[in-house]
Amino acid sequence: MKSKKKKRKIRYDRILIFLVIVIFIVISFTFLFNLKISNIYILNNSFLTDQEIIEMAGISDYPETLKNLSVQIEDRLKNNIYIKEAKVYKKGLTKVYIDVVENKPLFYYESSKKTILTDGRETDEKFVVPTVINYITDNYYDAFINEMANIDENILKRISEIQFSPNDVDDNRFLLTMTDGNYVYVNISTFNKLNKYISIIEELPNKNGILYLDYGNNFEIIE
Repeated sequence: MKSKKKKRKIRYDRILIFLVIVIFIVISFTFLFNLKISNIYILNNSFLTDQEIIEMAGISDYPETLKNLSVQIEDRLKNNIYIKEAKVYKKGLTKVYIDVVENKPLFYYESSKKTILTDGRETDEKFVVPTVINYITDNYYDAFINEMANIDENILKRISEIQFSPNDVDDNRFLLTMTDGNYVYVNISTFNKLNKYISIIEELPNKNGILYLDYGNNFEIIE
């Protein structure tokens, strides 16, 4: 007795559902792949402008977000001499937040004809920063950079020139010429006193003079 072969009924409804799912996935991936960055937020910058950082990040034209992953943007920023650290994260895929630690210019070093940055690197670009007019010996140069990096920006802007000025008593003494007409002596261990410069000057006579912050807070009026 011959067995009858059962014909399998094609379920067109299942095929349709499968095709709809595939089309939906393709459309979704296409949409996401072409989704562009909509907003960029820059955090903790003071020396660099928002636009400068956006250009360094390579996203000034608000490109596709999936072609510009956070780690890729971070790498571009870290490759720039003026960025020490960068943390990039996104919200809702299209909103980009860039948190930076800047590598700021500290002073122009006359001896090398270079601008020195916070991490000690050099650049040929010139900025409105204090000028170190003479050579600083190697044993104090790195310490000097570290101390300068800890000076408040408002105080740094008040310094016009810096001279390495050791004497028989103190071999790491510096003379600072201020934009307000005063002069200040400091050394490596007293550099941090400069952050109190404004409050110190407010308590002194309204005359130009020499402020000795290397030892004490003595002030000598210049007649």
